[in-house]
Amino acid sequence: MKWNHALRVAGLALAMAAGGGAFAQAAITMASTTSTEQSGLFGHLLPAFKRATGIDVKVVAVGTGQAIDMARRGDADVLFVHDRAAEEKYVAEGFAPRRYPVMYNDFILVGPAADPARVRGHDIVEALKKVASSGAGFISRGDKSGTHAAELRYWSQASLAAAKGSGYRECGCGMGPALNIAASSGAYVLADRGTWLSFKNRQGLAVLVEGDKRLFNQYGVMLVVRRDAGQPAALSAREGGGGAEVHRLGHFSGGAAGDRGVSHQRRAVVFSECGDGELSAKAWGRPGVGRR
Repeated sequence: MKWNHALRVAGLALAMAAGGGAFAQAAITMASTTSTEQSGLFGHLLPAFKRATGIDVKVVAVGTGQAIDMARRGDADVLFVHDRAAEEKYVAEGFAPRRYPVMYNDFILVGPAADPARVRGHDIVEALKKVASSGAGFISRGDKSGTHAAELRYWSQASLAAAKGSGYRECGCGMGPALNIAASSGAYVLADRGTWLSFKNRQGLAVLVEGDKRLFNQYGVMLVVRRDAGQPAALSAREGGGGAEVHRLGHFSGGAAGDRGVSHQRRAVVFSECGDGELSAKAWGRPGVGRR
C-alpha cells in the first residue's frame, strides 16, 4: 500500500462519518497531541492545506487525555491522538462514530549514553525494573498524555506501579520539555520517536531501549460528535457548519501534499501500510520495523 493511501482511507472515512455538510466556515479545530505537533508533521501539512483551500486548521496540542476531554466538551471538530484504549472508550460512549487508525511510530526509552542503570536492550519492562532498582533518575510526563498512559502500562507490567524507584519524578509537561529535563539532569525518559528525531538538545542522551513490540504507538483520528445534537461538532450550530471542511482536510492529507508530508517526516512518523490500518505483532519487532 502506498504511503499516502493509509491517510486517504482515513480521510474518506471521515467524509463518510461527516456526511458531507452544506455550510462553510473559515476554520476547524483539531485537538491533538504535543508529540504529533513536535514531530513537525502539522507544520508541513497544514500550511499547504491552507494554501489549497483557504481554510485554517487550529491545532490545540495537549496531552491525549486533555485532547479527549476537549473533544467531549464539543470544543473540537477532529480528534487526533494516540491512546487506543481511551479512544475506543470515547467511541463507545458515543462521542465519535468510529476510530480510524491513521499512522504509527514507536516509543523508545532514552537515557544517558553511559547507561548507569544498564538498561540497554529491547525489553521495556526489564529496563524499567533496572531503573527502579538502581534509583536512577526517571522523568515522567505525568500529564495524562498517550505517552504517559503507555509509561504507566509498562510500570504495571513490571509490577512497579506503586514503587517506581527513588529517582522517579513527574514534570506535568509535554514531550519536548520532558526531554529537556532528562537531558539536563542525566535521567531516563520514555519518548515517542517522532519527537526524539526532531529534538535538538540531546546533550548526552541516547536511545537505549527500542524494538519491543509493546512499544508500538498507533495514532487514531475521530470526527467529534455532539451527543446532544447527534451530529458532528463541525455540523452544529456552534459555528455555522463545516463538515465539508473536515472532509476536505482528511482528503487533502491523503493526497499529494500529504504524501510530501510523509516523505518529509518519514523518519518521524510511519504510516500504516496494512489494509485495515493495523500492524501485526509478527511484523512489529522484526528487523527494519520499529527500529529506526
